[in-house]
Amino acid sequence: MNQERRTFLKSAGAVGAIAVAIAAGLLKPGEAFAAAWNSLAFTAKTATDALTNSGYSGASESNDILIKVPEIAENGAVVPVEATSNIPGTTSMAIFVDKNPNPLIADFTFLNGAEPFISTRVKMAMTSIVRISVKAGGKAYTASREVKVTIGGCGG
Repeated sequence: MNQERRTFLKSAGAVGAIAVAIAAGLLKPGEAFAAAWNSLAFTAKTATDALTNSGYSGASESNDILIKVPEIAENGAVVPVEATSNIPGTTSMAIFVDKNPNPLIADFTFLNGAEPFISTRVKMAMTSIVRISVKAGGKAYTASREVKVTIGGCGG
């Protein structure tokens, strides 16, 4: 028996079955592999609109959200951001940069008891407040830090 031939035939059969399901309209690839896109929140032009449209408006300040960002970012194109939520039952965390053209940077969902920790790099147009908002137990919480940008990121 040729194991490579058997593997190829299994793979070809699986791809064929998926292609038939897509063609028949039973499977929509965009919906199957991506989370729902909140276009109102991600295209908002002000931080207030972004917070409202993403469900984080009216958030209470919390010391249980730990933010690690530089005080001064030498290059606004790559600003490191780390955040941890010590609030029990955290289900989501979002990053907002108040003075960016689109303030909502990312919105993360944590399922099945995943550790509420994020680490990424963001683009900042200018010196601004970096805000981390958290949803836990049906309530919204927030914490923020100012980052001074010396070289332009998404704004120049």
